[in-house]
Amino acid sequence: MTRERTLMAVHAHPDDEVLGTGGLLARSAAEGIRTVLVTCTNGEQGDDSGGLKPGDPGHDAAGVAARRLAELRESVGLLDITHLELLGYRDSGMVGWSTNDDPRAFANIPLDESAGRLAELMERYQPQVVVTYDENGGYGHPDHIQAHRIALAAAERTGVPDKLYYTAMPRSGIRRMFDAATAAGVEIGFEPPDDFGTPDELVTSVLDVSAHVEAKRKALEAHASQGENIFFLKMSEELQHMAFSSEAFVRHFCRVEAPDHEDDLFAGLR
Repeated sequence: MTRERTLMAVHAHPDDEVLGTGGLLARSAAEGIRTVLVTCTNGEQGDDSGGLKPGDPGHDAAGVAARRLAELRESVGLLDITHLELLGYRDSGMVGWSTNDDPRAFANIPLDESAGRLAELMERYQPQVVVTYDENGGYGHPDHIQAHRIALAAAERTGVPDKLYYTAMPRSGIRRMFDAATAAGVEIGFEPPDDFGTPDELVTSVLDVSAHVEAKRKALEAHASQGENIFFLKMSEELQHMAFSSEAFVRHFCRVEAPDHEDDLFAGLR
């Protein structure tokens, strides 16, 4: 039986789907590809109303989760994502937070359990392409690292995906964006070190998603409760277009014939 062409993105928190894969998801949907977003946690450790941070008096983790999941569903609609699957684990918080010790936190769930649940979804949807984070979770967040682990474990257990990718931030692109933002007077809040991001030589796939910049921007705005932490929303429309018009990936494995450098994650599968 012919498998329906399907993309699965495995992300840690509500809002993670937008920056690295929002354009890919919207572009794939526009091409008639079935898109499946798996969000592993409910985002309890995000900002609460009034900017209250986790650990601040009055921070309501359950209320934060409910708000962020509602925002996620709005984002899913804006990006035309076909299916949203929630694993429902508890947000572990940033590395070093006391919440890392919570046995209910996603990072502490036995890999066999969480990978098993993701494997069931892979068996159900039969995605040819799976996208997740690299082994460092992009920037070291415990939940991103765990999402990476369960995606690889589920892919190995099922043998379903033909191709698996990591999201990437090419160093040259980061430097161009930060230089342009600085020249425009945008306060970024930190200076990226020279080794910040993905070495350009490791990037295998760069996608033109310029046709979906507006959908990506609106999806990011949908996550309004976390807007204080999303500096991209503070940039001009011109800078947003620069930041949002392409997305990069590192191909981890490929079981079909495909070029070494791609502009289409379904290269070799069409």
